[in-house]
Amino acid sequence: MSSDESTRAKILLAAGPIFAERGFRCATVREICDAAGVNLASVNYYFHDKQNLYIETVMQARAMRAQQVPFPDWPVDSAPEARLRMFIRFLLQRVVASDSAPWEVRLLMREFLEPTEACRRLVEEHFRPVFDRLLGLIDELVGVRLDDATRNQVGFSIIGQCLHYRYSSFVIQLLLGEDDPTFSIDELTEHITRFSLGGIESIRQRIEPTANANATSNPFPAP
Repeated sequence: MSSDESTRAKILLAAGPIFAERGFRCATVREICDAAGVNLASVNYYFHDKQNLYIETVMQARAMRAQQVPFPDWPVDSAPEARLRMFIRFLLQRVVASDSAPWEVRLLMREFLEPTEACRRLVEEHFRPVFDRLLGLIDELVGVRLDDATRNQVGFSIIGQCLHYRYSSFVIQLLLGEDDPTFSIDELTEHITRFSLGGIESIRQRIEPTANANATSNPFPAP
């Protein structure tokens, strides 16, 4: 690694925990440079300004989290139900963490709650492809492509169930009491999978009579 690359990497690694703890507005370039052991002009030299440094730090957090919890490499011939279970487990592993979560998780969660321009890049470059994979799974499970509104709502419902256990962790703790055991990833995976499959099956059964009626009334059936 060259000297420039080394200095740039030191700044990013120093910036991560500080941005995660204090946020973009409250964190200062000076404290980041002090933590990295570089002079104040280094941020302008390598990143042009604080905003670009923040965006690059968020993108690095996502890349590091992707290495820690990679997207599941499911077999091509696996059943869609099995792939949905793997997807849900993957998402829970990515987002459900304790208060001692690594700075990458804390920074990404902060960005979701207080979005900046970095969030737009995250969505377009990383989250949209993952969401599209989930929508493809929903198509397979239903058997037809739903209208966009319903299709998206089903996808957001599955994701929302997973995110609930991260964003509402403190409220859950208060509701259940501190002595109650926390939900394991395995328990949550099975519950959310079963619940989601039940909802998808309900949609499938609702649209099946309509699809059959349309096929019956078609005077020109496909050869």
